[in-house]
Amino acid sequence: MPDLIAQGPVSEHRWRRELPAITRGAGVLLGRADADWNVPWDSKISRAHVRLTPITDNRVEVFREATARNPVFFRGKKTDHFTLVPGEHFVIGSTTFTLANRPGASDATGDVDLTEHEFDHAMLRRRNFRDAAGRIEMLSRLPDLITSSSSDEELLVRVTSVLLQATPAASAVAIASANPNAMGKADSDFKILHYDNRVPDKDGPTVSTRLVRKAIERRESVLHLWSAAASETNAFTSSEEADWAFCVPLRSEACMGWGLYVTGQLLPDESGRLQQSLQAAPDNLQDDVKFAELVGTMIANLRQSRRLERRQAAMRRFFAPVVMEALAGRDTSEVLAPREANLSVMFCDLRGFSKRSERDADQLLDLLARVSNALGVMTRHILDTDGVIGDFHGDAAMGFWGWPFEQQDAAFLAAEAASRIVAESTQVLMENTFRFGIGIATGRAVAGQIGTVDQVKVTAFGPVVNLASRLEGLTKLFGAKVIIDHDTAAALKASSDHPFQLRRLARVRPAGFENEIEAWELIVPPTPNTHVLSSDQIALYEAGLDAMISGDWNQAYDLLHGMPAWDRPKDVLLSIILRNDRTPPHDWDGVIRMPKL
Repeated sequence: MPDLIAQGPVSEHRWRRELPAITRGAGVLLGRADADWNVPWDSKISRAHVRLTPITDNRVEVFREATARNPVFFRGKKTDHFTLVPGEHFVIGSTTFTLANRPGASDATGDVDLTEHEFDHAMLRRRNFRDAAGRIEMLSRLPDLITSSSSDEELLVRVTSVLLQATPAASAVAIASANPNAMGKADSDFKILHYDNRVPDKDGPTVSTRLVRKAIERRESVLHLWSAAASETNAFTSSEEADWAFCVPLRSEACMGWGLYVTGQLLPDESGRLQQSLQAAPDNLQDDVKFAELVGTMIANLRQSRRLERRQAAMRRFFAPVVMEALAGRDTSEVLAPREANLSVMFCDLRGFSKRSERDADQLLDLLARVSNALGVMTRHILDTDGVIGDFHGDAAMGFWGWPFEQQDAAFLAAEAASRIVAESTQVLMENTFRFGIGIATGRAVAGQIGTVDQVKVTAFGPVVNLASRLEGLTKLFGAKVIIDHDTAAALKASSDHPFQLRRLARVRPAGFENEIEAWELIVPPTPNTHVLSSDQIALYEAGLDAMISGDWNQAYDLLHGMPAWDRPKDVLLSIILRNDRTPPHDWDGVIRMPKL
């Protein structure tokens, strides 16, 4: 497709952009601001002024927008609708818009009277500019000009424009990409990313694929010089104005195979001899090559930075902020390598999902949205308390604290996350008729990048993870929102300023466990319309529990009957006592054996 060139009243007010292919089926809106292509220097151009729609490979239909204030001039007349072909132009305000074909690339291999010169980039860096003030002034504007580019397309447009302005002898500038390993092969891997020439209504010179490939392959700037006579008889260039061309390679993974290509015309020396100019050209053009090297370095650094930002943005979807912090400036494999750590692990499970999925089988997308919203509440508070999302198990989320950094307050952070989940989720989950349970356990585990040869993920592994899952399961039986193990409770008790109440629930042996555990209820700060146990009621329950453990089930029964009717955990103990007629079994050891769920 051809290019559209915008040229304002001064040389700096210009850009050149390639029109979209017909197959895209989309036009381009031209305006002063918030359009597809903006012309910010001309106040006569409305925010949305004309729309360009390609109708063939070299014909463009132009429509003036109904909201445009000023007229569009085509062939000297005010026109609202016309067809533009390469070589023609239209005018809005003080800006001329020209449609021009983009010159291609050539790889002339004939007997061209060609001189080649290679620049060492380390030597160029040490060399001072002849016109230091002018170059420095231009360089000072580059960072803002380049970094404010909103896209790669905009970046290329600005860079070619800057190089054309900064190189007075240049006829054209291009940014090209090539595979250095394809020297001498077909040019299917060679691409002109952007092109601009100084005279908009005249075809510029072609780009030498041979020169670009050499520069990229050698990773050094290369200059080609040839005589005007040679250019008239060979296909090396399509313009008599081009007597020299140099290419600067961009040495960065983010711009692999890219080169800045600048070509122009030599002027005769004082004696009128061009040959003398050919001999002096490498030295005379050093400032231009050095400037292009600096521009190339800025482009490479910017794209590398944006590449890292995109990579980090993608990684944030998979890694918690605390993991991203650990990865900053460190080797990824070292940070993510599995290692033992003291962890506090949380399992948070939604209840009622299976029933709702059966009932709302015809509204599964709506159900998914509500479940995702509820899971989002859980995961957000795990991440906000410096936790790591270890996995999703169906409609349950697993998080952990204590890795990749050691966290002395891991148990407190897990309890804080549970408290926040309860506080925010109660209304959300009630509205969706979901219930939930949270289990937290503290202990040694392996955390890091764990998995098989085919699939890996960042998670935690070990008995403490299984225990947290079992504790979450106990919330169904005891009717508690949050149940924690003894080590988590001990860690919270050691923190004198924690806002939580703790209740020792029972000694239990979960299904699949050989040893018993001491289960505790984490009573989070109250929310509106929720029941709250007083300190005396907690003490009463624990006294009843101790009586039950010791075998005095009559006393346990009397004490537990003093608890509020709405308290679910006391009902669990009372049901066991009543099933056995207030008499402990002959093998009673104070441990409640939990059935397999």
